[in-house]
Amino acid sequence: MIRIGILGDIGSGKTYVARQFGYPVFNADNEVTKLYRTNRRCFNVLKKKFPSFVFSFPIKKFELSNAINRKKKNLKIIEKIIHPEIQKKMKKFIKKNKNKKIVILDIPLFMENRLNKKNDILIFVDPDKKEANKRLKKRINFSKKMIKKLKKTQFSLNFKKRHSNFIIKNNFKRNDVKKNVKKVLKKILLHA
Repeated sequence: MIRIGILGDIGSGKTYVARQFGYPVFNADNEVTKLYRTNRRCFNVLKKKFPSFVFSFPIKKFELSNAINRKKKNLKIIEKIIHPEIQKKMKKFIKKNKNKKIVILDIPLFMENRLNKKNDILIFVDPDKKEANKRLKKRINFSKKMIKKLKKTQFSLNFKKRHSNFIIKNNFKRNDVKKNVKKVLKKILLHA
């Protein structure tokens, strides 16, 4: 099985690019959303840690954002609770898809959490900056302050770019992105 890790900045279009490969995708952000909606154990731990921010089940993202905005170290506490759960889900996903030729791992802190293995193929999504910023601002939970805090937990974009096997330009035009993905996929399968 070939594991492809998708890297890039917040709002760069990683999820869209990941889906264009046509192989099973593990999307960590979706898994976190599901976890907030369904995992009472996580809720109880978060409520205990942040009684003045987390009030009712299911967990509301904005409540956690408020906790992070209040104190930077709260992000680390939340990550310690959430990340192990998401890693368990990733292992299940890989096991479930073990007979697939390729799996796509769309995980924001893929390198930072040392989830990448030596043979993983890393693809960096390099977006049109202006378009990426425009799209970010349209997000419901957009907050410049929050994005700054999240970026501080990540390796630099240059580091990620340097360690990637491929770079896919994302100008947010569907056909161009599909063509770029097709080219990269062809190269990957050629060397498999």
